[in-house]
Amino acid sequence: MPQRPLANLRIVLGVCGGIAAYKAAELTRRLRDAGADVQVVLTANAARFVAPLTFQALSGHPVRSGLWDEAAEAAMGHIELARWAQRIVIAPASANTLARLAHGIADDLLTTLCLASAAPLAVAPAMNLRMWAHPATQANVLTLRSRGVAILGPADGPMAEPESGPGRLIEPHEIVAELAALHGPKPLSGLRVLVSAGPTCEDIDPVRFIGNRSSGRMGFAIAQAAVAQGADVHLVAGPVHLPTPPGVSREDVRSARAMRDAVMRQIPQCDIFISAAAVGDYRPMDVAAHKLKKTGKALVLELTENPDIVAQVAALKKKPFVAGFAAETENLERHARIKLERKKLDLIAANRVGNGAGFDADDNALTLLWPGGKQVLAKASKHDLANALLARIVRLRAKPVKARRR
Repeated sequence: MPQRPLANLRIVLGVCGGIAAYKAAELTRRLRDAGADVQVVLTANAARFVAPLTFQALSGHPVRSGLWDEAAEAAMGHIELARWAQRIVIAPASANTLARLAHGIADDLLTTLCLASAAPLAVAPAMNLRMWAHPATQANVLTLRSRGVAILGPADGPMAEPESGPGRLIEPHEIVAELAALHGPKPLSGLRVLVSAGPTCEDIDPVRFIGNRSSGRMGFAIAQAAVAQGADVHLVAGPVHLPTPPGVSREDVRSARAMRDAVMRQIPQCDIFISAAAVGDYRPMDVAAHKLKKTGKALVLELTENPDIVAQVAALKKKPFVAGFAAETENLERHARIKLERKKLDLIAANRVGNGAGFDADDNALTLLWPGGKQVLAKASKHDLANALLARIVRLRAKPVKARRR
């Protein structure tokens, strides 16, 4: 049964002009999938990017765009809509709209609704990186935040113009996750969660290394989901090219031993440790001081085992809840169950890798195993899987100690 974290929540979705307006169509669908009842309000500029009929088909409601819609306003429709809303979300929110909201200007339907409604407001900014960084925009954002407006994003990444930086609209699934966290209870409130993510790299010489194909997306999705659920999250990341999720503290490392040291420094303060990193099993015995040259002969590397970070944490006398990952190419459940028992973990998330699955992909499928239990998570986005994984961890932590410790 799919989770519907926004079930029966009445949302007015405001859409501002800008190239990111096309993402609001997907956001409308995802909000409805999450259980929300959505009515869309387009600014005049937004309607230049995406036709109102698109949003009408996706929301199931007529789209509103002007204060002077005679049919709607005969019964003071904008006031009726302001009272109907249980939450107002503006995505994308332009710099112009943020400025008008900050200064209480109500010169179109969307800003009038915001001023006339008691519903909580969330905005997801989207604009050029220089517009976002401008002191006027930052002052407006600070003003809105001081009034309790939820600021969702923006992300740091490539834009429509050939440049990259902060100002990009966060993805629709991230907006839904943020709204779900705002709307519902936060099961991880008051808890400290440590997440490891990404690959490790073991140097052979100054230019070569042993590594793997992990992108870090699963671990970053877990960190993002955990902070949205109220946790204080610390992320230890191997060499990846991913932006830090908002609200997450991050520490970058390179090798397995560096990751082990970073994790062990944080463990005494943690309630939950989720080892999502693809830690290299081996490293070269010796690292060459200079680049190795071809000799016409086979090169033989002597390897030694790296520390098993998750097993070391699980072996501690005073340990947090410990969840590990098992990436397997065959006999998925059998190998994962062996790791679960041998390393004395509280839970292990098993995923099949290879042939485009698991590593460096936007989606995945997981089999969660714990002493005496199992849950299969069908293929889904890594953000959806992260939420399902955390939900299982919350349930397992709620059990009496004897039920989950051998």
